[in-house]
Amino acid sequence: MSGSGGCGVVIVAAGSGSRMGRPKQFLPLCGLPIVEWSLRTFERMEEVLEIALVMSPEDAREHGPRLGRGKIRVAEGGRTRLGSVRNGLAVLSPAAKLIAVHDGARPLVTAEIARATILAAREFGAGVAAVACKDTLKESAGPEGWVARTPARANFWQAQTPQAYRREILERALACAGADEEATDESQLVERTGQKIKLVASRYENIKITTPEDLVIAEALMMKRDSGQRRIARAGFGYDVHRLVKGRDLWLAGMRLDHAKGLLGHSDGDVVLHAACDAVLGALGAGEIGMMFPPEDARHKGVASRRIVERALEEVSARGAEILSLDVTIVSEEPKLRPHYAALSASLADAFRLNLARVNLKAKSNEQLGEIGRGEAIACYAVASVEVGA
Repeated sequence: MSGSGGCGVVIVAAGSGSRMGRPKQFLPLCGLPIVEWSLRTFERMEEVLEIALVMSPEDAREHGPRLGRGKIRVAEGGRTRLGSVRNGLAVLSPAAKLIAVHDGARPLVTAEIARATILAAREFGAGVAAVACKDTLKESAGPEGWVARTPARANFWQAQTPQAYRREILERALACAGADEEATDESQLVERTGQKIKLVASRYENIKITTPEDLVIAEALMMKRDSGQRRIARAGFGYDVHRLVKGRDLWLAGMRLDHAKGLLGHSDGDVVLHAACDAVLGALGAGEIGMMFPPEDARHKGVASRRIVERALEEVSARGAEILSLDVTIVSEEPKLRPHYAALSASLADAFRLNLARVNLKAKSNEQLGEIGRGEAIACYAVASVEVGA
């Protein structure tokens, strides 16, 4: 792609899901929300520089902190589909010379289909994934339902997504469209500018989930596709303890608490993030944080524990894994942590880019037993559930 620049992807996932009774793009499909299957496909493509995930304002607030990772930029949807595409395009950098637009409700798209469409855009200016019509077509004479004619089926294709364009071609089409609310895809607008569009043979399984029946079909197709690449959930356990001393800031779950003592350590001593990272790495079978940040290495002295989390998340991404949940228990006599539960939980979720619903945090005292019971140390236990390839 170097000759024409890299590709940016706009994933449109701002619909209300009126025919499903709720937003369909976040309904569960084989262990993941529908839209996240498409995100995974495009994230792993080397030619994709950036992804604009366009969601409703409500979904952006709920899912944005978790999904706005790596290549992904979150944008709020517009009043119409075209408005959402414009908003997505606006958050992509100028380095993206090719733009692919994809429906967030098409989870079965493959990298092969996406790549062929992008290559068509580079060569011809515009490429649309499509499949030849299989059924005989009837044109209606009007609302009464009488047949007017039967067109030649061989000349008709059903458009899918992704639809890819050279950036200037798509921008010109969007500018000419104005406030058009009737267009159901961008290729209609591009056609009006006189630009020829190349049809790219797709696959019939690249369906758009619109009705409850579509979801059943998608689940069956996904299970058949992944039958040789089964995914399982694995659990990992983490533990950490640090001494409380005067003259140090107290960091827990990625946030600083106002307290007279802080945790002593080679890093900032955040026992919560350390235990959670070890739990995640344990589920991956990837060792523990001391192997990544050896305490004897002076370069890591004073490292912020959020940096350790970032390194653990890089390992999750590299293995194509997904953190399903985190459960942590802080053992502390001081300070009293119950008043901070909400803030600590939100900070932990933010550090691991998880929806708050996937995080559980609580604290226990040590009943005045041992160093922890005397207020001399804080410990943390963590369990992580991570989806990995079987």
